[in-house]
Amino acid sequence: MALLEILKYPDPRLRIKAQPVVSIDDELRRIAEDMYETMYDSCGVGLAGTQVNIHQRIFTMDVSEARDQRICVLNPEILHKEGIQYEAEGCLSVGGGAYDKVERALKVRLRGMDLDGKTFEIEAEGLMAVCIQHEIDHLNGILFIDHLSRLKQDRIRKKIVKSERRE
Repeated sequence: MALLEILKYPDPRLRIKAQPVVSIDDELRRIAEDMYETMYDSCGVGLAGTQVNIHQRIFTMDVSEARDQRICVLNPEILHKEGIQYEAEGCLSVGGGAYDKVERALKVRLRGMDLDGKTFEIEAEGLMAVCIQHEIDHLNGILFIDHLSRLKQDRIRKKIVKSERRE
């Protein structure tokens, strides 16, 4: 396993729309393992392929406190959304300690494939629902800051620039 480089905003590769996974092989399984390792090492709860310059529709997540409930989703699609929640979100690809509240569905039903090619569905709410929506946004070239007002986006950009100057 290896740590992957996480692309950082405003890298234009974060805006590339991921292509469907068409073949599940040992290489894809290795990529998934590397994504888990990278996600855990960065203290994230989810990581999309796009964030590590892999432009296939794959994401990993683990929203458990014990960090022992790994879920890898290939070719995810949201079948149903219900309710509204406003939760503070951050992103491994958006530095500077940037967090802000984003409107998301409270509950979602997700369909995807696992690394064995089996189709499955998950009913999720709360943090897991947020994570699913956040990671699918990444696969579509959308960042959480795109959901914010222009003023908040500008504040985050300035915060990132200031943070980078300190490094």
